[in-house]
Amino acid sequence: MRKLLLSLSGICIVGCLIGQSSFDENFTSAGNVGLTVNNFGVIGNSFNGSFDVQGFPSCEYPRGTGIEHLFDGGLWIGARINNSTVAVTTGAVDASTGYTTGRSGYEFSAAVGSTLRERSSLYDSPNYDPAAISHQDLVADFSDSSVFVPGTSIQILDHLNPLGVSVHMETYNWNYAFANFFVILNFRITNNSSNTLDSLYLGYWTDAVVRNVNITQPGGSAFFNKGGNGYIDTLHLAYEFDAKGDTLYTQSYIGTKFLGSENKFGFQHPQLNPFLRGHYTTWQFNNSNDPIYFFPQDDNARYAKMYSGLNYFAPPQQDWETQIRPSLKAASNRTYLMSVGPYATLAPGESIDLAYAIICAKRREDGRYIAEDTDEQKANLIQNAQWAQRAYNGEDGNFNGILDPGEDKDNNGVITRFILPSPPSIPKIKIVPNNHQIDVYWSNNSEASIDPISNKADFEGYRIYKTAVGFDVKDVVDISKELKLSASYDKPGNALFYDTDFTSVRLGAPVTFTGDTTKYYYKYTFDKVQNGWQHAIAVTAFDEGDKVNNLESLESSPLANMVRAFPGKPGNDGFENGDPFVYPNPYYAGAGWEGASTFEEDRKIMFANLPSECEVRIYTVAGDLVDQFNHEQAYVGDDIRWFGTYSDTETTKFAGGEHAWDLLSKDNQIIARGIYMFSVKDKTSGKIFKGKFVVVK
Repeated sequence: MRKLLLSLSGICIVGCLIGQSSFDENFTSAGNVGLTVNNFGVIGNSFNGSFDVQGFPSCEYPRGTGIEHLFDGGLWIGARINNSTVAVTTGAVDASTGYTTGRSGYEFSAAVGSTLRERSSLYDSPNYDPAAISHQDLVADFSDSSVFVPGTSIQILDHLNPLGVSVHMETYNWNYAFANFFVILNFRITNNSSNTLDSLYLGYWTDAVVRNVNITQPGGSAFFNKGGNGYIDTLHLAYEFDAKGDTLYTQSYIGTKFLGSENKFGFQHPQLNPFLRGHYTTWQFNNSNDPIYFFPQDDNARYAKMYSGLNYFAPPQQDWETQIRPSLKAASNRTYLMSVGPYATLAPGESIDLAYAIICAKRREDGRYIAEDTDEQKANLIQNAQWAQRAYNGEDGNFNGILDPGEDKDNNGVITRFILPSPPSIPKIKIVPNNHQIDVYWSNNSEASIDPISNKADFEGYRIYKTAVGFDVKDVVDISKELKLSASYDKPGNALFYDTDFTSVRLGAPVTFTGDTTKYYYKYTFDKVQNGWQHAIAVTAFDEGDKVNNLESLESSPLANMVRAFPGKPGNDGFENGDPFVYPNPYYAGAGWEGASTFEEDRKIMFANLPSECEVRIYTVAGDLVDQFNHEQAYVGDDIRWFGTYSDTETTKFAGGEHAWDLLSKDNQIIARGIYMFSVKDKTSGKIFKGKFVVVK
């Protein structure tokens, strides 16, 4: 049985040990890939079965769907020490429960006190840092030099021959709609030993698992043996897809792509250096018997896997194109390694830069209902991989490793990598729900945006998006697809789009709100919307496009400023606007907005027309107190489970006079059917209102 999750006691033990060794982790959240990263360089979290206890996604795409793509992964470095002893340092290997402190194969460690730092290039981010590369950078430093877990007496098993390297890791992700499907892993590897590392190979190992954990919970070999695999030689891209598992609910790919490297001799890539090769190899998880697909269990075997990829050195009587490559599409339980080398010697004190990308993509429909890995099905994966490469290339537009005339956009004399053409900056928005109405305000900050590639102020217009009623109660929700275009406005007179101009949405004078210094210049109103239901809303800005650089119009991501609005009654202070009430009333076994969940904790009714600050008590007809809660104007739904299952309280906005209740008693017991009384006490005026509602089950 593979990758069984640890018991709670096991997690506690691991947590205690990790705490001594400066363990730190976070996950990528700027884009649409939720990838856990820790300060030892391990990606993925083994589906929370080992070292992650915070509920982070492992490699979820799209974020919020429950579609996971990765168990874990890590950097591999192999070399001959002083042209003699073979040594390989692995960041992660086949393991039934992923990383645990001191486990064999997890050979990088971080110094005591080391953390995973976060920084952002977004000016309004609390993590803004002018040194940031992307909308969210995660930065860590670790090494393979210690044979003991720093700060403990725990030996790292089988790590007897360190290379003596340190690694500075930076991960990048963006919220751009055209780039929110990949995470770049950028490494600087430095030889801190007194030895020369010869015949150097660098690689990234990935244990990809594409399954929907909302449909099928992780656990047991049957969960993990459904993956199909492949390798695209021209892109240096290894990938996996769900070949036979939850295929109707996991229509996506994950890929690991080599982007490029630089050492003392300059830019290094197999496309430019004929002596450098990209090697792809794969093996059955933890298999020691298969003559081809065996798990390498010592440094010599691991080094051999790094320099003898199946795409170059197919075994006897096996042809890569006609036999091995087609067979990998069949469902199985594999891990894979994408390595590059050999590099020239890495002498003491020298460094080499290396970049990979973790890429996710939706399977493109080709009329088939099952995953067959056709060229059409993986077309989005290829397109997304090309965008990741473009991000790495930066100013090196023709990918030759030389700063050619006209490429030095920032005039610093060197190739600047990891830059993308940029849509206008994200509009700052203010959402104000009201009774059957949602007002959308936004600022004009996007209009001064300068594209980093063209150096032009190329703002063109705005688009407003909203979801349909009931979008949130489906089995699988991809919010980026649920947002539908409601309106679009663009500059008049240039014949680029519809020339609708901004007259109908531009305010006569900008407005501000209490506690918010932003000036809002535009307003759009959604009328006749249903109270109590969730409506996700976003405003984007788009540019003119760039014919010189062959770029279509780029648009900011609607996920970047999306707000989940619940229209309803505003604050009813002193009961001046009528009596408080409950809806739906009667409540018949469930409400339409509750979705497919069978958990009693995911029930919800709404108390409406409440004062802005009040106390609500619920009683049986016999006068027994069932539950009570305090309502505030700033209520966001964080007191019941429904919002954790179907919404996001960090972006939720209510009208001010409504509050949800989960139909559970103060002791979290399921209430019986019948008539219930409730009282509402206005904390400001002291007035009390009494009413009733009915529960029918």
